Amino acid sequence: MTDAHPDEAEVLIITGLSGAGHSTASNVLEDDGWFVVDNLPPQMLPPLAELTIRAGGAVPRLAVAIDVRGRSFTPDLSKALDDVRAKGLTPVVMFLDAADQVLLRRFESVRRPHPLQPPGTVLDAIARERLLLQPVRDLADIYLDTSETNVHQLAAKVRAAMRPRAPGSADLHLTVMSFGFKHGVPVDAENIADVRFLPNPHWVPGLRPRTGLDPEVAEYVFADPAAEGFVEAYTRCLEVITRGYREENKRFAVVAVGCTGGKHRSVAVAEALALRLAGEGVVTHAVHRDLGRE
Repeated sequence: MTDAHPDEAEVLIITGLSGAGHSTASNVLEDDGWFVVDNLPPQMLPPLAELTIRAGGAVPRLAVAIDVRGRSFTPDLSKALDDVRAKGLTPVVMFLDAADQVLLRRFESVRRPHPLQPPGTVLDAIARERLLLQPVRDLADIYLDTSETNVHQLAAKVRAAMRPRAPGSADLHLTVMSFGFKHGVPVDAENIADVRFLPNPHWVPGLRPRTGLDPEVAEYVFADPAAEGFVEAYTRCLEVITRGYREENKRFAVVAVGCTGGKHRSVAVAEALALRLAGEGVVTHAVHRDLGRE
């Protein structure tokens, strides 16, 4: 083994339901400079991690896409992760998921069989895979639901979760996501706040076409004392929660803030929360899921 420090290397495992976006996530990471290995058997993960260490920093960011092949997938992956940790690395597991009907449509559109098919239908195979992967989902560090996510939105989610960080920096990477309730509640958020009680810039003709990223829209939202009071109070609550996440060694979390359409109020508040929550041990990143949607 070289003298390279093991914690200089990052090892990301991309897994989850077939059809949920493994290929898109892999392509995004490869474009961002990760060394990506697709369709790797779990048993080959520890030797690959060992090679990453021996590379002496030449491959600092390794992403491995592993899908379900065979009944021993879950115990094989669990053992492989334990072996990687024994080498001094901390693997991060990213689990991609989507609703059954969404996965069915995706398989029908590409006209490819599910990895666990035959026997039975595609829905039968999805049900078997979901049951098989439940233990992996439970141990995942990052959970992304792609049911209502196009390839561009998924790329933004992956980049937000895995954006580069300096060695020895934050323990917790917190994504603050704005969204619109009319487009559905994000299922991958640990905490959800509703800011529809604030005055809506949608009803101000000069502000309607703008977004919460516009200073004039943000000023309108925070002209109501309730907005500042909410941000202060919710920040205090989230500071308690994020402290607990760090103590439990949780490295990634998502906080969602919703308004009606995800264009004005939630965007302005999410930006303010991201600024307030950033600090020692926490890096924040604001993501606006529904900007650009009608």
